[in-house]
Amino acid sequence: MYNAVIDAPFGKIGVRAEGAYVREIVFLPDTVASVEPDTALAKEAVAQLQRYLEHASATFDLPLAGIGTAFQRRVWQAISAIRPGVVLTYGQLAKEIGSVPRAVGQACGSNAFPIVIPCHRVVASGGIGGFAHHGDDGYYRTVKRWLLAHEGVGDA
Repeated sequence: MYNAVIDAPFGKIGVRAEGAYVREIVFLPDTVASVEPDTALAKEAVAQLQRYLEHASATFDLPLAGIGTAFQRRVWQAISAIRPGVVLTYGQLAKEIGSVPRAVGQACGSNAFPIVIPCHRVVASGGIGGFAHHGDDGYYRTVKRWLLAHEGVGDA
């Protein structure tokens, strides 16, 4: 169950909140029914996500649940510093944090807060790379391409 499900240019976005924290943001297909925000936090998360969908330069200030391993949180913190319209490769980000590309890719795929923690800004050295542990050319890759194009990154 989601505390909110909103329309997006690529499908839907679901928000799960628990107590004072956003627990998860999920990309969903168009077939999922929209859900009006049922808490103040879900309403704020929706407002911030909609602002981003309108203006790629929008920033986020949401209380995110403290999930993930220490390494994943370190990767997510580094990803959060990447500005809209800028991409880094898994290798570049790995070098920046003293790790290896595959581990960075795994942490990117485990990100429970896409868009807010903009893992779409991390790409493979030879192309767009995977997204949300999906390497195929399906829905998730379409979402990643849309997000990058929205931020002005060409040929994503």
